[in-house]
Amino acid sequence: MHVSRHPHFVLAALGLALLATTAHADVRIGITVPLTGFAAADGKSALDGAKLAVAQANAKGGIKGEKLELVIYDDQASPKEAVPAATKLVEKDKVVGAVGGSYSGSTRAAASIFQAAQVPYVVAYAIHPDITRSGDFMFRVSAMGEVQGRGGAKLVQNLGKKKVVLITLKNDFGQSLAAGFKEGAAKFGLNIVAEHEYSMQDRQFGALISQVKAQEPEVIYASGYFYTAGPLVNQLRAAGVSAIIIGQEGYDSEKFMEIAGPASEGVLITTSLDRDSVNPVTKAFLSDFRQANNAGADMVAAATYTATQVLIDGLRRTDGKGGAALRDAIAAGSYDAPIGKLAFNDLHEVKKDLQVQVVKDKAFHRHSIVSDPVLLAPPSKASK
Repeated sequence: MHVSRHPHFVLAALGLALLATTAHADVRIGITVPLTGFAAADGKSALDGAKLAVAQANAKGGIKGEKLELVIYDDQASPKEAVPAATKLVEKDKVVGAVGGSYSGSTRAAASIFQAAQVPYVVAYAIHPDITRSGDFMFRVSAMGEVQGRGGAKLVQNLGKKKVVLITLKNDFGQSLAAGFKEGAAKFGLNIVAEHEYSMQDRQFGALISQVKAQEPEVIYASGYFYTAGPLVNQLRAAGVSAIIIGQEGYDSEKFMEIAGPASEGVLITTSLDRDSVNPVTKAFLSDFRQANNAGADMVAAATYTATQVLIDGLRRTDGKGGAALRDAIAAGSYDAPIGKLAFNDLHEVKKDLQVQVVKDKAFHRHSIVSDPVLLAPPSKASK
């Protein structure tokens, strides 16, 4: 293609280049999120939540009139992908802060990179305790796994039941939940008659279900994600197991109900998003998310939206500065978020109630709230 060397053309081209530069976002924040691989559906929810928070912030003037840019890397929920993703955000993109929109394994791997670079990392829904223990630039907006597990035991007590079977997913998520549940079960005098484990790849549970059926539990506390929990719940009900099933945030997706079908009716989950909330912030988020994405929000979207908002709020208070100033601004804040009122303790964990949702007429609805500030207290620096 022939390009004219006319001076007017050159000036125009320079003008366009200058315009492109000045139109570029001035405040960069990053996100690590699984957009491909087994966790891609959760990754999409997380990214949709983060994008909504950034769009709303930019519509309100960004940071002192400077636009926010969200720099996105796919970590495939894999530690070996998360490390280069975090490294690029720090070294190449020079982000002032980042959001963790992924699972525990990859988030733990990324955490050490952001901590070493003193880049605040606000984690949405990864629940492993080691994440905030990576250092003081780490924050988590969801209840960690052990806390959610203890809340699950309290729910069993609230239901007036005692005889429990645990079905545990063999990964950070499942094992953290099981540890917390066992701790709570001892406190409340629950009888755990058996514990079964399964792997992330499992979708056929016939042998496991035969054993569970023979054990005749009143309650099944089953950890998993929607793509494992859907088949598990469906097969439990098909085998005639009528025990109350309690799941957690991993079930919190419309896809769980699609996969489990009618078997999902009546399943309880402990989570952080109340679809029947009267809190104006939660109601506005649910409405705005549906309008932006033509789909209902799940816990992953709400938590990642919240994590992004927390980071943006800190940047507003530092006028876009990162580092220790941003860390301290985030730590000092209190937040009225779609997943509840949040404040960070000295380990940058949050104190909050657990929402209990029940599947009713193919949708999540409020069942109850587990509120016990002692039981649900996250670890602190003194107790870790």
